[in-house]
Amino acid sequence: MTLSPQDTGLPVLADSVRLADDGVHILDRRVFPFERTWVHARTAEEVARAIEDMVTQSSGPYFATLWGMVLAAREIAGGPSARERMGEAGRRFVATRPTNDQPRKAVGWVLAALDADPGGDLVEAALAGARAGDEDYRRRSRELGEAAAALLPDEARVLTHCWGDLYLVGMVQAALARGKRPVFFCTETRPYLQGARLTAETLAEMGVDTTLVTDGMGASLFSEGRVDALVTASDRVTLDGHVINKVGTLQLAVAAQAFGVPFHALCHAPDRGSPTGSDVPIEYRDGDEVLHALGTRTATERVKGLYPAFDVTPPRFVTSIATDRGVFAPERVGEYWKEQG
Repeated sequence: MTLSPQDTGLPVLADSVRLADDGVHILDRRVFPFERTWVHARTAEEVARAIEDMVTQSSGPYFATLWGMVLAAREIAGGPSARERMGEAGRRFVATRPTNDQPRKAVGWVLAALDADPGGDLVEAALAGARAGDEDYRRRSRELGEAAAALLPDEARVLTHCWGDLYLVGMVQAALARGKRPVFFCTETRPYLQGARLTAETLAEMGVDTTLVTDGMGASLFSEGRVDALVTASDRVTLDGHVINKVGTLQLAVAAQAFGVPFHALCHAPDRGSPTGSDVPIEYRDGDEVLHALGTRTATERVKGLYPAFDVTPPRFVTSIATDRGVFAPERVGEYWKEQG
């Protein structure tokens, strides 16, 4: 099913998961931008499978989980043990991408709304929680973007890796509003080519000078002095400053440090449940995914693949971490929570 984009003034991918009366519609990022196909998930389980199947990535699982939990409430409403069953639905979503911490946060918004109104209408409470979670994420991404944009020189040449989603959109919007003119190099990001299809397309859509490079070109660009900053999003940041992100981030961070290029990681907040990098489970996906690109096999049947989807960059290779409460040195990012008390 294909839907017409809403006139939001934002890039297409900033509005790629939508709740409707007949279920949740998810823009299929596996084929974007060549096709704008929407996967129609009619049940909470179908939403969970769409997340596992990489229909949506980065912050996409967060929004899919918010609206998927509303579907779960529709399915459960009126039955016995509703709160317990909603908790089970939440655990199913959290398990879809164990390294990406966004589904857990989304579940938290919905369950908190249910607990705040235990005798109320289940669906209405879930919907209120999902809407609050949606607004919170977008607001914090804008604030994060302001903090990140301040780190960039006026004509910054930035190397990205993978798809930074609303974090990246917020940073670019803030930079442009300040009169800055950033230039971007985007790694293609194998095996799903998110950098080529998602990041590069979105930056170009926003009117930013954008160049695509292969995953192996980063060190060369750093050595030639063609990059002023390495900037990535993160799937999780630990309290001691480890950055967990798309596999390949670590090698770029090491190379950046070797050539004196700062690495700025973007996140809303460090994860209080992850004191250090060893506390974060790393998702290993089917190695067969590495043996294909855009649906075409790239190696013979005699070759096997290995696919750790994320890696962990130690804080010594991270220059700063931009959050919605400002910028922190990696070894001090845990202080983010002290400001809250």
